[in-house]
Amino acid sequence: MLIDRDFFLSLRKQYAQLITSGAQLLLLAVGIHLHTVTAWLWCLGIMALISLLAWFSALYRLRTIMGTPTSKIASAAQGYVELIGKGNYFDTTPVLSQISQLPCLWCRYKIERRNGKNEWRTESHGESTTPFLLDDGSAVCVVDPHGAEIVSCHKDSWTKGDYRYTEWKLLNIDTIYAIGEFRTEGGGTHTRKTNDEIKAVLAEWKMNMPELYARFDLDRNGELDMREWGLARSAAKREAEKRLSEARAIPDSHYLVRPGNGRLFLISNLTPDKLARRYAIWTWMNLVIFFGALGGVAWVL
Repeated sequence: MLIDRDFFLSLRKQYAQLITSGAQLLLLAVGIHLHTVTAWLWCLGIMALISLLAWFSALYRLRTIMGTPTSKIASAAQGYVELIGKGNYFDTTPVLSQISQLPCLWCRYKIERRNGKNEWRTESHGESTTPFLLDDGSAVCVVDPHGAEIVSCHKDSWTKGDYRYTEWKLLNIDTIYAIGEFRTEGGGTHTRKTNDEIKAVLAEWKMNMPELYARFDLDRNGELDMREWGLARSAAKREAEKRLSEARAIPDSHYLVRPGNGRLFLISNLTPDKLARRYAIWTWMNLVIFFGALGGVAWVL
C-alpha cells in the first residue's frame, strides 16, 4: 500500500535530503544576489542554524549506529536492537514499485514537473508500508517500515518530457541493516501463571451460571456446596493447564517496529560501516559550514 507521508514525519525521516539538497548553497547565492549587509546577515545566520541542527542530527545517528551492538534475532533482548540479515518478501508477495512496477521489499517515489521557469515542482510522492522479512540465519523477523528513516543505494531517476520520475527501492537480494524496537510474541513470551489462568476460567464460567450449575450442582439444590466448588475448581485447573499448554506451544514471532520513545528507527541496504562513514562525513561537513557561516557573519559586521 502506498501512502503520502505526514508532513512532520516526512521532514524528520528525510532530513538528509534537506541537508544535502544545496540549501546552504542556495542561501549563499541569495546573499550574493542581494549583496546587502542585512541580506548577508540573514543568509549566513540561517546557514549557521541549519548546519548546527544538521550536525546534531548526523552526530546522533553516528553515535547510535556505532554504539548499538548487532543482535541475533533468536536471542535478541526485548527493546532497542540492531539487526543485520537477508531481506525477503512478507507472505511471499512482493511490493510493486509505484512507477516502474518492479518487485521489491519497499519503495519510495517522487514525480516532479518542470514549470515555465525551468524549475522542478513535486506533483506526487509516497512510499510503501508493507512489512517485509529479515532473516539472519538464527530466526526471521518481520520488519514494519512505517515511520522508518530508510537509506537505500538503489535510486533510479529519469526524465520524460516535462516530468522527472525518481524511485528508491530495497530489493529481496539486499542485506538489510535495521535498528529499532524489537518485540517477540508467542509461547516463549507467555508469562501467565496457573493460578491466574484458573481465576480467569472460573470468572468466565460464572458469566453463565445456569451452565455452571448444570455441570457441578450434583444434588440439584440450586447451590454449589464446598465439595461441588472443589470439583469446579479441579475442572477449571485442568482447563487452565490445557490453555496454558496451547499458548506456550505457539511459535514465537519477532517484530521490528518504530520505537515509541522517539529513538532512531533506521533501515538501509548499506552496511553499518558505510552508514557510519556517511554520517561522519556529514558531521564534519556541517561543522565546517557552521563555523564558516559564523566567520562570515563576523566579517560582514
